[in-house]
Amino acid sequence: MSFDAGELRVYKSRTRACATAVARTPGERRRMAVSIQPRGGAPVRDAGRFTRYAGPVTVGAISRCVYVKGSVGAGSADSGWILC
Repeated sequence: MSFDAGELRVYKSRTRACATAVARTPGERRRMAVSIQPRGGAPVRDAGRFTRYAGPVTVGAISRCVYVKGSVGAGSADSGWILC
């Protein structure tokens, strides 16, 4: 999922789901954050001032939907419930 300052990337294997927030133009340090939450579970988050990406964050996702949010600078995106 693309947004102004970057994109949110989501990957899923048979047992796990993973997410990263990637800056469109790497180089300068800026606020970035990414979180992934399995349905019925607690979110896992990575946030800070990074040059290229936040994450990866990973959760167990066997037969579970996940909700992903990410931001780079002032831009952000969220997925809603996906990978169901």
